[in-house]
Amino acid sequence: MPPSVRRRLIAMVYETFLLLAVEMLAVALYLLVTRNNHAPVFQYGLKVWLFIVTGAYFVWGWTNSGHTLAMKTWRMQVVTNGGARLPLRMAIARYLLAWGWFLPALLACTVLGLKDKAQVGAAIAVGVLGWGLTAFMDRDRQFLHDRLAGTRIVALPKKRAAPAAPAETA
Repeated sequence: MPPSVRRRLIAMVYETFLLLAVEMLAVALYLLVTRNNHAPVFQYGLKVWLFIVTGAYFVWGWTNSGHTLAMKTWRMQVVTNGGARLPLRMAIARYLLAWGWFLPALLACTVLGLKDKAQVGAAIAVGVLGWGLTAFMDRDRQFLHDRLAGTRIVALPKKRAAPAAPAETA
């Protein structure tokens, strides 16, 4: 049974905060290695580095345990349509397809020449909203990138509390 769309979106917000911490460390390492060089090639290199670090974060989580820390917190797991753990190739495909949340908006900004933060933010918000609505067009309420990658998000049951040890009598 899939978790609700609301629950998945809340987990994504939590994931954003966790990912920011991972990426801040990645930026610090990059700046240290490149000696904070601001030449254009290093600026593009930073973007490529962050794309790779972000991908490694997600792909490792999905192939190792089936979830990231945010997904674990919200008791969700990504699996194949058959219910198995994701193989590496499928996890990479899911990561690339998940860029559908942002990539169309970013491409539209480039084509339309939008550079103002408010305009770019609005374009990304529209793109995220549009991609999020794909779950309501799917019979299983899966997002488009999961449908295309052959994956799905499943809800994990709540952990039961261990029974209390019997009290000793005196």
